[in-house]
Amino acid sequence: MLFQIPTTRTMDEIQAELEASAARQKFGVIAVHNLQEIMARKSVELAMECRIFEVCNPLQAKKVLEADGALSTALPCRISVYGKPGAYQLATMLPTAMMGMFGKPELDAVAREVEGVIVTMMKDAAGG
Repeated sequence: MLFQIPTTRTMDEIQAELEASAARQKFGVIAVHNLQEIMARKSVELAMECRIFEVCNPLQAKKVLEADGALSTALPCRISVYGKPGAYQLATMLPTAMMGMFGKPELDAVAREVEGVIVTMMKDAAGG
């Protein structure tokens, strides 16, 4: 259900390659949440860095949303990058597992396709 991959790249290198890979795959990075900065604004110190990248392909999202509006709770796909310099992890909830929870077998092919792209983007960003 969870896919993770380690990397020794810097956070900025990871972000740049993730954005470039997403564009190559016809996905977009629609938001980046820097949890360390967000929590600091609330006077909460988070020792590790953590950025959450929301990625989406509008054509795939349309297929999912038209099948069932409740699936919007699983969109957009998220890739988390967390850790410390020299030892980051990229992680995501696999789309096949998430879509499986909704009991929509007609979306299995879409979930597999999106999952393949997400894993590719993560590997590109990690440098492997």
